[in-house]
Amino acid sequence: MFEIEFMWVEIIFNITYLIVLWGLVIALLVRRGELAPAQRRLSDWITAAFTLLALGDTGHVGLRVWAYALGGLESQINLLGCSIGLVGAGALMTAVTVPLFYLLMLEVWRLRFHKVYGSFEYFLLIVGATRLYMLTLSVNEWWRVMPEQPWSTIRNIPLMILGLGVAYLILRDAIASHDATFRWIGISILVSYACYIPVILFVQQAPMLGMLMIPKTLAYLAIGFLAYFDLHKPKKRSASNSNHARKDQPGKAV
Repeated sequence: MFEIEFMWVEIIFNITYLIVLWGLVIALLVRRGELAPAQRRLSDWITAAFTLLALGDTGHVGLRVWAYALGGLESQINLLGCSIGLVGAGALMTAVTVPLFYLLMLEVWRLRFHKVYGSFEYFLLIVGATRLYMLTLSVNEWWRVMPEQPWSTIRNIPLMILGLGVAYLILRDAIASHDATFRWIGISILVSYACYIPVILFVQQAPMLGMLMIPKTLAYLAIGFLAYFDLHKPKKRSASNSNHARKDQPGKAV
């Protein structure tokens, strides 16, 4: 009975998450024209990052929902004569898009804080490329529902370095420049990894740790909405405009 309840909680959460995430991407695209050119460039990189995240997670959680509909997470489909595990295929999709998300967020950091890439940033680019290369190896066994250890941890080490490195850069410069929005974005990245790392290390021994993926996912939504509301926050009227408006009121001396 508990397994059925858990399945429905996951299905409802996954569908809701995808709707909200794609809604955020659409809102970023629709409101792009409202931004000044400098902000528009930053918005384009944020939009690209979250579009990739949405595509990967549509595969990841969407195929899990499909697998449940077919009878369980072990469900497979035949494609061009090959038997493909839905959960493994979805895991591969998100495994590719998440490092790309952080590489795009590295550029968001550069634009936000007007930085240039140095040795640490190029190191993160190499780490990201290493992660993508590791995903092509046969040892990944993408048809499995549950990844095998120790490879599951090994292939995630570059992703942890990349994401935590980006979080460090964002937090360092956000704190220095008193940028509250990006300080919270950096904190949200740390929260996502605090939830993700136990899953990587111990989910094979304790499958219920997979529930930590819910707060991890919410942390990604927090990053997106923090960025969105910062880009589209209401413009404050300048003091000069306020004075001008007061002068133009009827009955006032000019």
